Amino acid sequence: MSDRGRRQWLLALCLNLSAAAANAQLRIEVTSGVVDPIPVAVAPLVAADAETLAALGTLDLAGIIRRDLESSGRFRALAPERMPADTSGSAALIAADWRARGVDYLVRGRVSREGLAGFAIDYELVGALVGQTLITERVVTPNQTSAWRNAAHRVADRVYERILGVRGAFATRVAYVSVDGAPPTQSYQLIVADADGEGPRVVLESRQPLMSPAWSPDGEWLAYVSFESGAAAIYVQQLRTGERRRVSARVGVNGAPAWAPDGQRMALTLSGSSGNLDLYLLELASQKLTRLTDDLAIDTEPVWSPDGVTLYFTSDRAGAPQVYRMRPGSSERPQRVTFGVGYAARPRVSPDGRQLAFVTRESGAFRIAIQELESGQVRTLTRGRLDESPSFAPNGALLIYAGRERGAATLATVSVDGLTGQRLRADRGEVRDPAWGPFAR
Repeated sequence: MSDRGRRQWLLALCLNLSAAAANAQLRIEVTSGVVDPIPVAVAPLVAADAETLAALGTLDLAGIIRRDLESSGRFRALAPERMPADTSGSAALIAADWRARGVDYLVRGRVSREGLAGFAIDYELVGALVGQTLITERVVTPNQTSAWRNAAHRVADRVYERILGVRGAFATRVAYVSVDGAPPTQSYQLIVADADGEGPRVVLESRQPLMSPAWSPDGEWLAYVSFESGAAAIYVQQLRTGERRRVSARVGVNGAPAWAPDGQRMALTLSGSSGNLDLYLLELASQKLTRLTDDLAIDTEPVWSPDGVTLYFTSDRAGAPQVYRMRPGSSERPQRVTFGVGYAARPRVSPDGRQLAFVTRESGAFRIAIQELESGQVRTLTRGRLDESPSFAPNGALLIYAGRERGAATLATVSVDGLTGQRLRADRGEVRDPAWGPFAR
């Protein structure tokens, strides 16, 4: 890599700061799906009494479930106006009626009071082709809009899993960075929202750049880089209480925080006074810092394997950015992982540890690619001009990433097989730097 190219890459790593609008609401637009999506119907959930109906208000739980399934690109939902007025009756009796409407599966249910302050959704999944009930379950929720929505997402998760054999991720959350305004008066925000973009909550707002959000393994904390003091520093913040702590504000670059799976350690990128980027391991409780790489090359963007044994990272020690791996505490030299591509950066490992997502460059465009770690096979998943910051969904079926459309930053998802995709548009401003949170524990 030329000195000029190396400086440009380093600048991009350190100043990747453009982001999204203040508390921008994300709206899902399905951009691609499978050729023959599975036909389903989600019947309106029946309120058991007037009090339950009043508690629901205008919230359409069936609509949330329906949108979740359709947004995956794997399902085609029957329009509510095409449904029969009576969706009751045994699975065997109603199967033929639903088959006649071209439906393979039916979701139906009832909402009722549960205890003094709670409510319950009793639902079932009916296989119209076989005339059998495949799921009969209950989801209990307090009377809060966010809790109601989460309960509907959990129903969609179970339906998705029962039909496709893959755990759903609709009841998870995403974090992203946003910016509103033009230089030098931008307002930066760190936002957490439901996976469908609803319910955005501002975690932190600053007049200085925020970047690189990273979830703790239990989903309780976010790590991120803030420039609020005029220089880069890494903070961790508890989402429930807002408690925040500065964990690294050393001389030079403090960047790319990555929680270890044990939640007690963090890999990060530091430059020190020399200005050269290397990887370090930080014990969060004791603040003990251990240097992991010591090379004239740029070593940055660490990410852990799910078992916490291996650390993947970006390095230009071969002349251009490529992905390497190492075992912290081992005397083994880092090994190169990506071959056959001229550029590979921002690695992310799938939850099962079998796949590696990264940013590659094709014909001058930056796109998201995925590599099977066992075979080394690489596939490019996206077709944008400036796609970056991939992050796996906790079920490993999807990636969320940042891109640009008509000059504006936006977020999008793509399935790991490349068949389905959706765009998450902000109703104002720009959004980027996404991180998909873990399953709730």
